[in-house]
Amino acid sequence: MTGDGQTREEGEAVTVVRPALPGIAPGRLVFASPHSGDLYPDDLDADPSLPLSSLRSAEDALVDRLIAAGPDHGATLVLARYGRAYVDLNRDPADLDPQLIDGLDHPASPRSAAGYGVIPRLTGDGRTIHARRLTLEEARARVARAHGPWTAALDAAIAEALARHGEAILIDWHSMPERATRAPGGPRGPDVVLGDRHGSSCSPELTRTLRAAFEALGWRVALNHPYAGGWTTQSRGRPEDGVHVLQIELNRALYFDEATRVPGRGWSRTQKGVTRVIAALGSLRLGT
Repeated sequence: MTGDGQTREEGEAVTVVRPALPGIAPGRLVFASPHSGDLYPDDLDADPSLPLSSLRSAEDALVDRLIAAGPDHGATLVLARYGRAYVDLNRDPADLDPQLIDGLDHPASPRSAAGYGVIPRLTGDGRTIHARRLTLEEARARVARAHGPWTAALDAAIAEALARHGEAILIDWHSMPERATRAPGGPRGPDVVLGDRHGSSCSPELTRTLRAAFEALGWRVALNHPYAGGWTTQSRGRPEDGVHVLQIELNRALYFDEATRVPGRGWSRTQKGVTRVIAALGSLRLGT
């Protein structure tokens, strides 16, 4: 147990943090951060010439810290420990890339063809991660090591919320590079993108509540463009069964210095703003 009213379970691949303050039991909320991990095991076997900054360029850096107040509002946190370049936990575990992995006889999915399957071929800034192809056995072992524990922890937290409250609200937290939201030569894009799979993965009330909470901070909010929600949102969102899932993308320009990889000038304001949004979610009750 930590000293700040939270219990923390540290696994090799995933950390689970639960409320432990008097009078605050785990509630309907589950917060996932699948891309904030920064551990890269030796079996990643990245190209030795690849700069560390490139290897880490797809991480959702510091998102786990931005949502750290979640347990104070009844949320269970499920936090990745491995970096996204090792295994992408927001991908179908079967989405293996034939260009990277020997022994595959199926065509590439659109994501794998682009270099971003469950084991990425490219970094966030477009560089090649590996200097060689992986064997199918290596790929399967890596997915089992990282994706298996992640999926088990996430599903257990959802099941606990359902058992306690009859509904679960899963928020899948991410960040987006500032360049992803800006047209060439144009102004900065949205500060936040909410992805609810075009209304299919959660109650409209959840989307409206989050949009209003972020806009109350003065932040610009977009819906489903350019991010409608990834594999977690698509595979877990079952509002008809009481499981509501929504993906949040935060513009890194709000809080992060991408050149130095440290909190930027807006860190304190962003952290306080996210905490206010979390508080609004903590009091939300959805009809199921």
